[in-house]
Amino acid sequence: MAVTTSRTPGPGEVLVRVDLATVCGSDLHTVGGRRPSPVPALLGHEQVGTVVGVGGGDPRCVDGRPVVPGMRVVWSVTAACGSCDRCRRGLPQKCRELRKYGHEPWDENAPLTGGFATHCVLLPGTSVVAVPDGLPDVVAGPASCATATVAAALDAAGPLEGRRVLVSGVGMLGLTAAAMAREAGAHVVAIDPEPARREQSLRFGAVEARDVGAEPEEIDVALELSGRSEGVATCLRALAVGGTLVLVGSVSPGEPVALDPESVVRGLHTVVGVHNYRAEHLQEAVDFLAARHDAYPFAELVGGSYPLDALDEAVAAARGSVEPRQAIVPSR
Repeated sequence: MAVTTSRTPGPGEVLVRVDLATVCGSDLHTVGGRRPSPVPALLGHEQVGTVVGVGGGDPRCVDGRPVVPGMRVVWSVTAACGSCDRCRRGLPQKCRELRKYGHEPWDENAPLTGGFATHCVLLPGTSVVAVPDGLPDVVAGPASCATATVAAALDAAGPLEGRRVLVSGVGMLGLTAAAMAREAGAHVVAIDPEPARREQSLRFGAVEARDVGAEPEEIDVALELSGRSEGVATCLRALAVGGTLVLVGSVSPGEPVALDPESVVRGLHTVVGVHNYRAEHLQEAVDFLAARHDAYPFAELVGGSYPLDALDEAVAAARGSVEPRQAIVPSR
């Protein structure tokens, strides 16, 4: 469902005109029934836009600057209350009162909760990051989900300088992870069943690119981004002593994976899950893209330019395109 209605922002809210949104893999999972979602709902949670209205309460960006009309911004996929026990523990991304853009039940009185619309109302508790001049919309849009999620995964992984990092699944998140890990000083090994993706990973910082049957060994950090159970199992087998596995892609039901507790204990392994992200990760995502988008072909990862009344076509293209993302441009 596409929405083209705007309204005056209330206290603490920010009204943003959506300049470009991208069809994320989780949007495809929702449309395909692989993940639960309220119906009807307004999808879209990867986007970049321009502030057109600010309510009272002095909303500010993550870096502290005031949010003002005319500012080009991206915003977090979540809005948190800031006061529940999880928020106080430093887990606002799992707030007990969490609101998620592109995942909310339809409300005729407040419909602007997703990116597939002309406008979006940012709620209090949303992390907002200003987009610097020179960063193209097609590069900035995915920061709200893909890039910030990867930043959170690398945060969970710990220091990467001089370490062997396995990236399992090199779609949008995997290619981003390869580039960010390479920039952090890692030796990046990419693994994916698709030859074209493996080849593309070499342009995004991977030093080695392997088929799923050619399992690497002695991996210090494994980033599992495919969500496939066999990918999780591969990562577990590849871990060196003291290695860390960060699970990111398993956001929809899949086959269980056998875990040998003895190998985890004797290998001093760490297994951690990452879902959503914190404010600082969105800032890191934008900072990284601003500094390095010319070094890696991020703009090539987004194809198409669909108007709002062609959402079905954009979704169909996203399912079969060589680009990991398809763009929605509401102004078209």
